Amino acid sequence: MGFQLPRIVHSKQFFRLRSLIGKQHLNPVTTDVPKGHFTVYVGDSQKKRFVIPISYLNHPSFQDLLIQAEEEFGFYHSSALIIPCNEEDFINLTSHLNCL
Repeated sequence: MGFQLPRIVHSKQFFRLRSLIGKQHLNPVTTDVPKGHFTVYVGDSQKKRFVIPISYLNHPSFQDLLIQAEEEFGFYHSSALIIPCNEEDFINLTSHLNCL
């Protein structure tokens, strides 16, 4: 029944990310993204585009990836959201989240 300070910090990051996701709808390249989803690019050297549900933002495992992305790239750039992990690990994580 206590408050966890790290989650409060994460909520600020969440709102910054949602702002970035909202800007994707203005880009004609992202018109194929269904409502309730957003795009990320994943990969070490060659980036692959994934369209994933916004509900993933609620999962701690995915939030950890977002923290890594912010540390490496920041959320204050105009390019796409890049997740710094290899493609296989990302697919394993999203497969796990689909089963929940």
